[in-house]
Amino acid sequence: MDTKGYGHIPNALFDAITFLAQALPKRSVPTFLELLFGAMLTQNGFVTEAWLAIKPRRHWSSYFKWLQKGRWSWVALGLQTARLALQRTDARRCFVAIDDTLIFRGSRKAPESRIHHQHGRKANRPDYVRGQNWVSLALVLPQGWRSLALPVLSRLPRATGNGGKLVAAKTLLRVARRVFRERLVTLLVDSWYMRKSLLLPAQAMGYKVIGQVRKDTALYLPPPPHDGKRGRPRKYGDKLTQARVDQLPVVTQRIFLYNGWKTLHYRSCEALAYFLNGQRVRVVWSQIENEDGTLRQTRLILCTDLSLSATRILLAYNRRWSIEDLFNQLKNRWGWKDAWQQSRQVLHRWTQILSTSYALPQLLAQMNSEEVKTLASMSPWRHKQPVTAGRVRQGLQRIFAHVDIRSHWNPKTGKFMAQNQASRPGRPPNQRKAA
Repeated sequence: MDTKGYGHIPNALFDAITFLAQALPKRSVPTFLELLFGAMLTQNGFVTEAWLAIKPRRHWSSYFKWLQKGRWSWVALGLQTARLALQRTDARRCFVAIDDTLIFRGSRKAPESRIHHQHGRKANRPDYVRGQNWVSLALVLPQGWRSLALPVLSRLPRATGNGGKLVAAKTLLRVARRVFRERLVTLLVDSWYMRKSLLLPAQAMGYKVIGQVRKDTALYLPPPPHDGKRGRPRKYGDKLTQARVDQLPVVTQRIFLYNGWKTLHYRSCEALAYFLNGQRVRVVWSQIENEDGTLRQTRLILCTDLSLSATRILLAYNRRWSIEDLFNQLKNRWGWKDAWQQSRQVLHRWTQILSTSYALPQLLAQMNSEEVKTLASMSPWRHKQPVTAGRVRQGLQRIFAHVDIRSHWNPKTGKFMAQNQASRPGRPPNQRKAA
């Protein structure tokens, strides 16, 4: 795509927004693009802040009405964002993570606002707080030695009725499965989501699961062969007690975990998980060695994919921690904690736009091309400055702040392009100006 006069804007940005626009009706695309750019250019999560960050063509009430009554699907937008992210990787195996986060609220009128237990145990905070508990599904992409989590869908569990975080997690997995049909998907969860009511339906959908479980989880060795004896064959063998675990060989390995090189001691074997109805799984007992030579507490990791080795299981579970950084960035840098709407549906819509506005700069930063480096170059005199999503957003602020975003959208071709190309094609020249 020739972008004469827009050489400082990566072509990937135009192509990505054009791809995202295919998930919405053409009538809704111009308004969506304005709010999307407004959300990318500001750190506050208010709709009015996004409206003030651009040069809007409509009255501010039109954007609120579009969020409330517009005929478009926020689920389709989230799945289109996942398809866009999957285009950046050719790996057959991909990783997704599910976790929940708490958005503090002071009003009881906020959608699904109720009292929650604050598990973080942070200082100067009560044990029980009022807020909205969001369950999010994130796509985890490799980023060098580290991982990058991109939000796909976020769901707010209902405060009443037969609903909860596990029901919301199963709903997200069922909806997102259509995007990963041709890939081998591994689900990464923490110990709270390692429940039978979630793992069995997730495996029925085709997901492999890796997660941390309690150290006292009931695990059994495979039963001995029946050899034609009378009676039913045994379902379980001997129980894996601590004494039997200590007899397993210890492997010491130095690997990159948790943003640094760590010396790891682990034991591994195949066992039958009692809480999964005797399913055969691979379990890994791991301990990280501190700098002074002491060992941290033992962590038990369970994997339903028997083809993975213990080292690959530990490296795969390390990717789950990227979703914690995702929540931190979304809440504090992309305005998720400020997102406020009166109804549950509208709140889902606006939150999804905020999530997409976070994913676009992250994907551009991951490309690390010369165009992106030029866009994110805020201090040209500094050498080897990292290309981050925040720097990409600062570059976009210099270009698109208070700019007419609708003029870049060509409704006939359905493409988002440079302003000098988004005009009507084949339009005859003005003879008076030519003369």
